[in-house]
Amino acid sequence: MLLSLKNQLIRFVITGSLLYIGWLLLYEFYLHPYTGFDATVVRSLVVSTEVLLKTAGYALTDYTNDPSAFQQHVGIDGSGGLTVGAPCDGVVLYVLFICFVFAFPGPPRHKLWFLPLGALSVFAVNVLRIASLAVIVHVNPDWLAFNHDYTFTLLVYAYVFGLWMLWVKKFSPMAEHLNAG
Repeated sequence: MLLSLKNQLIRFVITGSLLYIGWLLLYEFYLHPYTGFDATVVRSLVVSTEVLLKTAGYALTDYTNDPSAFQQHVGIDGSGGLTVGAPCDGVVLYVLFICFVFAFPGPPRHKLWFLPLGALSVFAVNVLRIASLAVIVHVNPDWLAFNHDYTFTLLVYAYVFGLWMLWVKKFSPMAEHLNAG
């Protein structure tokens, strides 16, 4: 029994690693240099953040963002605002989440809904992160660096880890082995 669990874990590590390496190659050699992939993700984040902040009652600085740019700006009136770029778009987290769940054992019927719903929820958490950082910059710009680098990095990674644990404990056939120990 333990041997089959080890084989599943080895298969998971190999499959997950190959998926992630495949993604990196696709991203570095095609998506990043030849498509507007990053700009589309960043634009979606900025527009969603603007909707959230407006819904919360904030007046926003009117930035003229080029929809095809790799960096976009969002901010509350009276503040310096934020620049959202490809490194902060969360794509690496979406990909790590998807690779982990796809590679980890579990029923394909559950993966069909868990993967898109999980990725969408990570996107929503990232929108909340950016909106919160915009509020922080508005309240006290000196707090931005710490909260960007530590507070929200920890919270977002913890959220993704929580999604992984949910998959492992609720949907994986290995759950009964893991929950028994």
